[in-house]
Amino acid sequence: STLLKGELDVPALQRSLSELVRRHESLRTVFESRGGVPRQVILEPYTVVLKVVDLSAIPEPQRLHEAQRLTAANSRRPFDLAKGPLFRAELVRLRGDEYVLLTAFHHIVFDAWSGGVFVREFAELYRAFCANGPSPLAERPLQYVDLATWLRRRLDVGGREAHLEYW
Repeated sequence: STLLKGELDVPALQRSLSELVRRHESLRTVFESRGGVPRQVILEPYTVVLKVVDLSAIPEPQRLHEAQRLTAANSRRPFDLAKGPLFRAELVRLRGDEYVLLTAFHHIVFDAWSGGVFVREFAELYRAFCANGPSPLAERPLQYVDLATWLRRRLDVGGREAHLEYW
């Protein structure tokens, strides 16, 4: 979860999240089982529907408790690997200009390194979209599937045994 303070442009925030989903195939990936064998499937880009929960009318002690409850519930809610999405976002309004952006990612499509990329790109997109500008980010030359394919080929030409022995 991320605490956001100040005037918030919710449509720009939602547009930024949707653009991240469009840019990163990993955020649109699901894993179907066919005959007991998992298969990676990349879904088409979709618009992130940002659920907004307004807690501003609740008195302070209860409001903070409810925000904590929502944060915990968001992190515990399971993902459906076969249907997705494996990323979700929810916005909690605490008071006039204070929000909490709750995000959750399944670890199969997101890691610590991905987090840095996500935050950096999100900030750039949000600034641009608040100013009604276009995305300032260049298209990604490679996607996760490209890395996975490269690694698979590398293992297929003799690296597999060394890795199995090591691990």
